[in-house]
Order: sequence, then structure tokens, then C-alpha cells
Amino acid sequence: MSVRDTVKRARQLSISKSLTSEEAINHALDEVAELGYFNEISEPEFRGEVTRELTAFGKLQPLLDDPAVEEIWINAPNIIRKAIAGRSIETQITLSSDEIESIIERMLRPTGRRLDRSNPFIDASLPDGSRLHVVIPEITKKYWSVNIRKFPKRIMTLDKLEELDSISSRQRSLLEAAIQQGLNVLVSGATQSGKTTLLCALLQSAPDQQRIISVEETFEIQIEKPDWVAMQTRQAGLEGGGLVDLRRLIKEALRMRPDRIVIGEVREAESLDLLIALNSGLPGLCTIHANSAKDAISKICTLPLLAGANISSEFVKTTVGSCLNLVVHCELMANGHRKVTEVASVNWNETSKTIELQNLEKF
Repeated sequence: MSVRDTVKRARQLSISKSLTSEEAINHALDEVAELGYFNEISEPEFRGEVTRELTAFGKLQPLLDDPAVEEIWINAPNIIRKAIAGRSIETQITLSSDEIESIIERMLRPTGRRLDRSNPFIDASLPDGSRLHVVIPEITKKYWSVNIRKFPKRIMTLDKLEELDSISSRQRSLLEAAIQQGLNVLVSGATQSGKTTLLCALLQSAPDQQRIISVEETFEIQIEKPDWVAMQTRQAGLEGGGLVDLRRLIKEALRMRPDRIVIGEVREAESLDLLIALNSGLPGLCTIHANSAKDAISKICTLPLLAGANISSEFVKTTVGSCLNLVVHCELMANGHRKVTEVASVNWNETSKTIELQNLEKF
């Protein structure tokens, strides 16, 4: 009797006899014992596998429990990898296609988000705060593609980042002063460069009396602040209604008496709403994917144009130049270490009508 058969039997017992998960597992294991299966495998090992399959996330659970694992991804049932200290490592885990679908179904069940032919992509938060991203065929060629991005359990601070040599002492002082003064900060970098971690550390250094409103596609920001409200987007329902996107959340956040508005990441037209909020005197923080501080400014000047044909490049450039104060660029180094490599001030030259960057601290 295989683990899968035992799990199936436990689920049947749970439904037919109204048993708890533990009771159902015990009954199913009694049946397995009668078949003499434990002559071939130890009962504790078998029980552990059955329990993980029934109540947790199966063979992926040990990776989720391991604090050293930063990310898990599945390219195919026999290609499952993990990232530790910024480096990709192959695992020995193999799952069937049915097992992958079953695990993802359990992950999505409490989120209310759906994955089907009409919605072949999904972003969702797991109970431990990890971010789940899934793409299914026919968007992918053959197999489900799964990414699980884990986030540190502990609250990150600028002091801690300095201890980890992710920022220098001078960078820490500059960034602490910027947040205390209510400056607008754009955190840039590539995927896995530590943007969100730095964003959280910056927020943690904000005054406790400030009311912080954060908006994200999925919950990733983790801070300990007495006056903080976190919001995330929602996809449309089966009938196409109920969509709540980042643009809507930013507009709602402005009605919630924020002292500081935070956007987990700007990718599209929501950047215009951010600039309008910053232009009204509201301090803000956000992240953006970019290769350098200079590229980050170019991108934040381009994205608002996606909001409509009536948005002019001149308006966007002037607003960016007059509203943004700092760009902090993060990089994932070749050895897997994450480091802040640029802290640049943003200045608007009224004479030449251009944005000028001045590197205050460069790696």
C-alpha cells in the first residue's frame, strides 16, 4: 500500500466517519500494518510522509521548513530546484504531475484564488508568508511551472543588513536619515537582489507614530509597526467581476490617512498613481526592477505613459525629478551575496529640464 493510497484511504475515512486528520491517519496506518507493509519501511517514516501529504505540502514541506532555502521552483516533475544563499541547487525530489497539482490545490485552497484555463497564472501568499507563482499548460509547453519565494521570518533592520555586510555604515546612516526626514525612496534591482528585504528594513526605521499603508500584488512586506495597514490585489471572480488592482488600492490608500504610502513593486500604469500621490506631498517608498539607479529613473519615467495617451512625457519627467529623492540599487553578487551598490540622490535641473543623479555612496 503506497503513501498515496494511504492518503486516499485516510481522506475517505475522514469524510465517511467524520474523523480528524490524525484519527484518519491512525485508522489508515492500522490497515497498512495489517498488510505487513512496515516490514519493508519504518512506521515513523511512513507516518511522516502520509501526514505531510494529508495535512501539509507533501515532499515540498521539508524545503518550506528549512530556513536556509530562499526559493523553490518546479520545471517538471523530475526537475525541482532550490536556492540557498542566492545559488541554484538541484534537489533529489521527484513528484508526479498529479502530486504537483494536488499540492498546488492545497496551497490555493485558503486563498480563494483560482487556477484554470481562463486563469493560467496565479500569484498567492502561503500561510507562512511565502509567495506562490504558478503557470500551467498551454501557456507552459508541457508541465506546470511553480515558484515559491520564501521570505525571512525575522524582521529585518538596517543594523542587521550592516551586520550582514549588505550595506555599509555610511549607507545605513544615509538611509536612516532619509526615512526619518520623510524622503521618497525608490529601491531598484534585479530579481532576488534583496529589494523587498531592504524595503522592509527601511520601513522598520520609520518613526513609530507614522501611519503606514502598503499595497502589493501579494503580501510580502513584513514589519513590526504600531500603525500599519497592508493590502493586496484580488483577481476577478468567475463572472469577471471583483477585480481589485494596484491602481485601485493606491487610490483607496490615499483615503486612509497615510503618513507614508508603500508600493511593493511598480510594474505598469500604477506608477502614475504613485507619482500623483508623491506630488501631493505624501512620503512614499517602492521597488522597481532595473539594472542600475540610472535605469530605474528611466523606467519610472516610462511606465506612467502606459496609463493613457493623455499622459505626457514632460509631465512625468518633471514629477519624477521633483518628487523622488533617492534611488537605492541592490545587486545579487556572483558569490550569492546581496549588496546595496548605489545610493543616488535625484535632482531636477530646471534650466535643462532634465533629471540628474548624484551618487552619494557607490560600491
